[in-house]
Order: sequence, then structure tokens, then C-alpha cells
Amino acid sequence: MKYSKSLLRLLLMFTLGLGVGSCNEKHMNENHINNNKSAAEFLGHPGYKAISYGGYRTLTREDQPSIAQIKEDLKILSALGVKVIRTYNLQLDQAPNILKAIRALKSEEAGFEMYVMLGLWIECENARLSPNHGAEDTAVNSAEIERAITYANQYPDIVKIIAVGNEAMVHWQANYFVLPSVILKWVNHLQKLKWEDKLPSELWITSSDNFASWGGGDAAYHNEDLTALIKAVDYISLHTYPFHDTHYSGSFWVDSQKNTAHLETKARVELAVQSAVDYAVSQYQSVENYVEGLGIEKPIHIGETGWATVSSDLYGPAGTQAADEYKQALYYQKMSDWTSANGVSCFYFEAFDEPWKDAAHPLGSENHFGLIDVGGTLKYALWKSFDQGVFEGLTRDGIPLKKSFNGTFEEMFNTVNCPKQE
Repeated sequence: MKYSKSLLRLLLMFTLGLGVGSCNEKHMNENHINNNKSAAEFLGHPGYKAISYGGYRTLTREDQPSIAQIKEDLKILSALGVKVIRTYNLQLDQAPNILKAIRALKSEEAGFEMYVMLGLWIECENARLSPNHGAEDTAVNSAEIERAITYANQYPDIVKIIAVGNEAMVHWQANYFVLPSVILKWVNHLQKLKWEDKLPSELWITSSDNFASWGGGDAAYHNEDLTALIKAVDYISLHTYPFHDTHYSGSFWVDSQKNTAHLETKARVELAVQSAVDYAVSQYQSVENYVEGLGIEKPIHIGETGWATVSSDLYGPAGTQAADEYKQALYYQKMSDWTSANGVSCFYFEAFDEPWKDAAHPLGSENHFGLIDVGGTLKYALWKSFDQGVFEGLTRDGIPLKKSFNGTFEEMFNTVNCPKQE
């Protein structure tokens, strides 16, 4: 395997005794050698599960998760088979603390393996105030880029992907979206640094955005800058959310229930969730077709998809009735099956519930996309793993993990509603 100069310098530092004690030093060097794959090696590999991770416990991001808390979370994810996590911005302590936590776990536990897709926050000029989508906030974005460069060089054995922007190009992000030219500028900048050996050569650069932003939707997104961006990235990271589209574009959801009145609830729900998976796959394929139509060959992976379990808004009992643990479990498993079978990585959204996302509305769906709730309760999607002893001895904030609904299927299933028939 080819190593960057930065990584070789880091290895030399540990060899000379500038790291931790001699025993940990040995483990660290072994892990650097044995657990140092590139994104090209693990993206699309079924043995390298990927997930989005925040780690926030409270109603505000002012309460940053500690390194100790993050280590607990990472042990849980590792037990689940997750080896790649995704972050979203570098403006707070959370992302660098994640890197520190992984570095510590690699020194403490022989064979521990975890890589990071480091997300950068990119926004337009005067974001959230009087957005000017024709220009970027140069100061904010430049600082974010510089932080990414620092961390990628400081943790070359961990940071394997940099994502320039999160849904930064999709037009419905009216508070902050930028034009593809802005993302292209920064992607090209980072790629140039790789060529100049100022970033690890094996580092992959992408942007993580809605499928439409990658050309799979409205023709309004199709332009020369997007084409240039597709050529410039190492792979395409696309988002697809049939959960949200049960409301915004719900024909697939409603159509799944045609001529199903004679079926039991389980069968009807199965059909509904399968239609959601088919919908997600169609969005993936729309991007695939667009890229191929440009004459470009580029790997495509799913940077986000997920399913909320609670909703007092558009997706609950008064809306599309999409939100519950049973549907989440079906969607999670079916998407995992499809992506594994097709050599696609899926950064499932998300590992743990994060109540800060809609702090004013505790039952808002944005707070409930996790496979595990804030208190360490495993939702139905992970019950089987719990029964297999996967999480034995693991805790969140010192509290042992447990199953939701007291592990009673009937109690959980009583919360499940079929999509409404029209």
C-alpha cells in the first residue's frame, strides 16, 4: 500500500517515542499498518458498514459530547460492524474530538478499525439573513477548508474522505445553498493539494448532496459547472429520502396500497416499505444514468438515507403514517441488502437520536432518525443484534443498552399504521 509523506512522518514520530507509552506505541504502529485502508478499498465493501454520527445528547450543540462519551458510542458502532462514520462540520469540538477518540481506541484496543468521512459546512453569502446564492461566504468557507486540511494531515490513518458541503447545492435549502461553481472551486483546491503532496494522496474528495443536485432530477441543476464537479470528485455521495417524500412526492407511497384492503397490516406495510426502497433505488439510478449520459465513469455511493420513528408533524398519524420503528427496521434492512448486493456504501442516517435538531418540538421527526435513542435504547432494527449478544457489556453514559418496548413485539407493533388508501 502506498503511504503519504504525512503518514510516514506520523509513524516515525511514534517510533521515536513521541507518542504514548511503549506498549500503546506498539499497538498504534500495528494498527497504522494493518488498519489503514483507503476509501477506494472500503467504499462499497459489505464488511465496512457506514453510518452518520453526531453524538449530541441534549437540546443544544453547546453541549459538546466528550471524548469519553464518543468512545462509548464508537464501541457500540464497532460492535455493530460499523467501520466508517460521517461527520458534518468542523466549527465545533465534536469532529476533532471524534478523531481523538478514534486515535485513543486504536491505541487501547488491538485491531480497532474506524475511518471518517469528514464533512465540511459550506454556505452562501449572508446565509440565513439575506441569502445571496450567487456568492459564497468566503471567510466561513475558507476557515472550514483550512480546518479540514489540518485534520486530514494530522489524522491520515483515520480521515479518508472529505465531503465539501452537506446538501449545499440543493435549491430547497433556501437559507444557504451555493452554486456548483463554489463546491467545484474547493474540490479542485483540495485535489490540487493532493497533487502537491500537501494532503495524503489516497484521500478521497467529494460533496454530499441530494440526488437532484447530482443531475438526477430537475434540469435546472444541469450545467457545465456540475459536469466539471462530477469529473473533479473522486466519487459521488448522494442523498435519498423516501421517508420525506411520503409527504412531498407521495404517489409511490399511496400507490403501494392499491388493492391491498384484503391484506393484513404486516403485508401492507411490507409493500409500502418496499415501494420506498424502490423509490430510493430509482433516485440512485437517475444519477447513475445522468453521469453515464455525460460519458463519465464515477463511483456513486449513498451519503445519506434514513427513516424516522416518531413524528408529530407530516409523517405521523395525522400525516403519511410513515414514522414508526417497524417501518424503520424494514427500510434499514432492505436498503442494507440492496447496497451490499450492488457494491454501494450507505452512510445510514443515523446512529443515535439527536434532540437538538428540533429542540422546540420533542416529537418532531428530525429528532428521531437514530437506530438508538439518546438514552441508549435500541430500536426494533437492532433487537436481533441485541439478542445475539453483540452489545454485551457496552453502555451509553454508563447505562447498559436495552431494547425498546421492553423487547415486546406486540407492544411495538401496536404503534404501526398502514399508509392511508385513497
